[in-house]
Amino acid sequence: MFTLSNASLVVEVLDPVADQERFGTRYCTGGYIFQVTDARHGPLLSGPTYPESFNWFDGQGLPEAFNLGPLVAPGGDGARALLIGIGECDTRANTILTPCTWAIEETASTLTMRTVHEYEGYVLELERIVALNGRTVRSHTRLKNNGERFVAMRWFPHPFYPQPEDDELCRVNIPLQIPANDSYRLAPSGFIARSGWPWNEGHYQALNHQAHTNLVIQQRHPALGLVAATCSYVPTFFPIWGNQKTFSWEPFFERTIAAGREEAWWIDYDF
Repeated sequence: MFTLSNASLVVEVLDPVADQERFGTRYCTGGYIFQVTDARHGPLLSGPTYPESFNWFDGQGLPEAFNLGPLVAPGGDGARALLIGIGECDTRANTILTPCTWAIEETASTLTMRTVHEYEGYVLELERIVALNGRTVRSHTRLKNNGERFVAMRWFPHPFYPQPEDDELCRVNIPLQIPANDSYRLAPSGFIARSGWPWNEGHYQALNHQAHTNLVIQQRHPALGLVAATCSYVPTFFPIWGNQKTFSWEPFFERTIAAGREEAWWIDYDF
């Protein structure tokens, strides 16, 4: 595991080689932030099974995913596909057939991981940078299409925060509505809040939104009170999910990248 640290925070990032047992076909293996620890308050992030156990599907910390946009060979059966940031996979068996290889560079405040995918006419360069600046952790991604085929990508962050003591969860800077459901409601304060607590299972809800600017989220936190995240992009699809241990939001970034073009985006987590 790699670490970035300063007087306030320690950021733990999984090693794509040494931590292979913690990876599967869901989350990008480069730049996977596993935990952020505060010098005074201890671990700040959670997971669906944290702290009792860990499995690669549920994950923990601040993982990111391209897995909902598999790149398949023309005429193929769809079982084999390139999952960006993971490698060639059998999506039906949920197994990695050929993991991607990352070139890694470290400085005192940044960790950069780069990989190249070549699969059935797809040629992609993926760069992941994790940077620590004061109490801000930035996750930056750049994806370049060096092949001849269009690349339809779907990416989303899946941060896992510990459930707060009160029902208020998060507040965003964009207009939104919550469809009628038994698990989430919009509180008078403007925060998305839990309903029917305590929970004994996971609760998923897609939000209706009218975003025209980049997304900013304020998140309740049991140790710090309030933390924040800033996305560089306007979300497309925007669901939320939580269970008895953790709460997460998943603002999607979706693009079709033409040959010779690239996309870059980032998310800042402020603790």
